[in-house]
Amino acid sequence: MSRRRSSGVMARAIAHVMTGVLVLAAVWLAGLFWYAADVPRSSPGGADAERPTDAIVVLTGGSHRLGTGLELLAAGRAKKLFVSGVYDGVDVQELLKLSRRSPTEMECCITLGYSADSTIGNAYETADWMRDQGFRSLRLVTANYHMRRSLLELSMAMPDVELVPYPVVAPTVHLDDWWMWPGTANLLINEYNKLLVVGLRWTVRRVIRD
Repeated sequence: MSRRRSSGVMARAIAHVMTGVLVLAAVWLAGLFWYAADVPRSSPGGADAERPTDAIVVLTGGSHRLGTGLELLAAGRAKKLFVSGVYDGVDVQELLKLSRRSPTEMECCITLGYSADSTIGNAYETADWMRDQGFRSLRLVTANYHMRRSLLELSMAMPDVELVPYPVVAPTVHLDDWWMWPGTANLLINEYNKLLVVGLRWTVRRVIRD
């Protein structure tokens, strides 16, 4: 092969690689904007918000999540509340005091999980608790931007349990013109990339099972 022909083959190969990279980047960017647009802007209402489930599950890690879970429990939306991913040393009474609720008001109906330190850990910790309780449905309370990935993780850990999302709007996350807010943009990009990884795992599991 002549040097000129070899250079031509190399140039075409590089062009194909660059085209592929640009296509992938465009698809990734389009997906990011779709994900950001799909993040709930408000807590749910209507029949889904009113109907009871066996349990309420709160994933720790953001403001207002525990308070929302306690309000749902007090409103009779479930029999019990499970808080996943609690720091060691924290007990129910301390959490209730931090949420400005009387420890005697609902302490009997709350269980804390201490083993999870990630969303996948939340899923398996919750699955173990749901199995022990014999529950078949749960209302999931977590941040709005975190909900889609959390539902995927929980659905893989307990495919036979009904999951009802109850997203909590994070006041520090600016979803309108989010690309103008560096903190929000970084949060959404990181969460979107994690969602892609979880989505790939979910797809592989489906293919293997089918």
